Amino acid sequence: MPDPLSISGLGSSSPLQPVGRPRPVGVGQTPDGKSFKDVLLDSLEQVNQLQKEASDGVEKVVTGEPHNLAEVFTAVRKSEVAFNMLMEMRNKLLDAYREVQQMRV
Repeated sequence: MPDPLSISGLGSSSPLQPVGRPRPVGVGQTPDGKSFKDVLLDSLEQVNQLQKEASDGVEKVVTGEPHNLAEVFTAVRKSEVAFNMLMEMRNKLLDAYREVQQMRV
């Protein structure tokens, strides 16, 4: 699973495109061919997976199973950061939607 907190594009194996020659993409698609809807659904799935991993780790610690506490803390913190980022994306989308609603035609 790709890390949602990593910076995409850095260290990727895809060749760099020259400036001034954008990669041809369809309307509403990212350069890798995904639509905006797909990107949002992937983000939701990744955040959900991080939260499941964090809750599983916390459950193991609470039940007394031998588990690395530092890994559990890292998983919980990672899920919190990912969820907060997702909420900020939602807030920005709602702000943009409200702004478009207020446009005069």
